[in-house]
Amino acid sequence: MDTRTGGELISLPGGEVTLSDRRTRRSWPVVLEPYLLGAVPVTQAWYAEVTGARPSTAQGDGLPVEGVSWLDAVRFCNAASEREGFTPVYRVDAEDAEWDNAADGYRLPAEAEWEFACRAGTTGARYGELDEIAWHRGNSGERVHEVGGKRPNAWGFRDMLGNVWEWCWDLYDAEVYGSYRVLRGGGWFDERWSCRASVRRRSHPTLRIDDVGFRVARSSTP
Repeated sequence: MDTRTGGELISLPGGEVTLSDRRTRRSWPVVLEPYLLGAVPVTQAWYAEVTGARPSTAQGDGLPVEGVSWLDAVRFCNAASEREGFTPVYRVDAEDAEWDNAADGYRLPAEAEWEFACRAGTTGARYGELDEIAWHRGNSGERVHEVGGKRPNAWGFRDMLGNVWEWCWDLYDAEVYGSYRVLRGGGWFDERWSCRASVRRRSHPTLRIDDVGFRVARSSTP
């Protein structure tokens, strides 16, 4: 795996996943079209190559980029798309963005796409033994680690749990939390409970946090 960029994408078929929210005790099924998702989170090397910026608190080319807001991630997706000749997905307006479903460029995964890829056909809290698949508070030394260092799931995705939380496209709960967006996966400073496939966290789209990064997706073209 090329951990210098974090730009390797894995193709996934359509499918169905059931999301759940512990706070509201709701669950809901989501049907997915085929898509592609990054094998690892976006690295600092790729982020710097595209944007010229190195916003992370801990520095290292192979480390996941962190300290980036949801809006930073959206803008990165558009810039990476233009750089590689794809059609940008987003039209950004202040603290919001519109998603052009017809565009073929990089984008943030929908929350359901993230969980479907994380589970890789499993139904439990995790796709493997936590210490083997994730950097968390109990084994990280309270610091972020290079991407790809832990065992992948059955579909080849690494760091879906632990290391850094990952921005998703979705609003968390617009009626209660307004523009707050979904975070998934748990991070290097989180207890074991937070590093599970179903755990949802939220943050404002402008906030930059040192244990929050992202991975990219693309819609499959006919």
